Amino acid sequence: MMSQRQLELMERKQQLLVRSAELRMSLSTQAQVLHAPFAVLDQVKAAILWLGKHPLWPLATLTLIAVTRPKRSIRWVSRLWWGWGLYRQAQQWISRLPRQ
Repeated sequence: MMSQRQLELMERKQQLLVRSAELRMSLSTQAQVLHAPFAVLDQVKAAILWLGKHPLWPLATLTLIAVTRPKRSIRWVSRLWWGWGLYRQAQQWISRLPRQ
């Protein structure tokens, strides 16, 4: 025969199991919102990996653009150079911030 304490523990265990199942269902429902953004991130990651394995394709594309549209290419190179400088300045500024 079970003691009162054992019965209470069994009842509490059942309550916790039910609560755990409810929380899992709730988490599953809430996580559905993240499915689409994570799918996009997976595609971006796959594209970056592909570009890393096939570097000639982007280089050939950039070369073709530079040859066919030299003025536009120079303009974009200057913009990218400016953006790179801005990025480096931001990195330096952030590195000088006090750490917590």
